[in-house]
Amino acid sequence: MTQGVYLVGFLLCLRLMCPLGSGLFMDKLASKKLCADDDCVYTISLARAEEDYNASDCRFINIKKGQLIYVYSKLVKEKDSGEFWAGSVYGEQYEDHMGTVGYFPSSLVSEQHVYQEANKTLPTT
Repeated sequence: MTQGVYLVGFLLCLRLMCPLGSGLFMDKLASKKLCADDDCVYTISLARAEEDYNASDCRFINIKKGQLIYVYSKLVKEKDSGEFWAGSVYGEQYEDHMGTVGYFPSSLVSEQHVYQEANKTLPTT
């Protein structure tokens, strides 16, 4: 019993000392994106969610039907991938989510207003 406790303690210490081995690798959604500027910080458009969407992982944001979203970049669609945009929710009723930028499927939103063209193609990081 005591040896088991020591073994668990040792494994926990080893885990704390080697955190690099614990990272979760996620595939890139695309290798290029379209933005209005070199840093993708200027708003391209304002979109309205046509359906609810629950984020599948930390790269994505939850959106609710009717919610307005600022769009900052659009991923260039590649074979066998979905088409995703990056943005953040807009509006006081979503205050707790404002400022969080993440991806969402472009097929679930409609652009309400285009502020500027996304004419810069940049690599994703």
